[in-house]
Amino acid sequence: MQIIPSMWYAHGLFNTAVFLLFVWQSWLGSKIRIERLIGNPPATTVIVRHRKFGPVITLLGIAGFISGIIIVYFSGGHILDQPLHFIVGSVLTLIILAAFFISRKIKGRESPFRTLHMAAGTAAICLYMIQIYIGISILF
Repeated sequence: MQIIPSMWYAHGLFNTAVFLLFVWQSWLGSKIRIERLIGNPPATTVIVRHRKFGPVITLLGIAGFISGIIIVYFSGGHILDQPLHFIVGSVLTLIILAAFFISRKIKGRESPFRTLHMAAGTAAICLYMIQIYIGISILF
């Protein structure tokens, strides 16, 4: 079936785009954090973008994971044909969800959840880089 190899590449390109959105989201969050730490009020437009796009990017990350499972299923494989890719993807998805739910607990300037949210986001970006490397290794 010729469509499946095309789907592998589409899956990889989609998830690379989602990774870049996470990097952008992290950059916005860093701008907000730096301004707060030096005592300045962060720019409202940056806060609005970070809050507006966070849930959307979270859904895109989860969709990327689910699409990988679907592609493997339709290619006749077992989801553990590539165990490392599946495990890293599973952990990545859980960390993305954790970052999202932690963000919902952030209340006020001095919330201890801010640092935890940043750590989860940083972990997600690091895992995305590992996952992209593993995915490229599978293709070639």
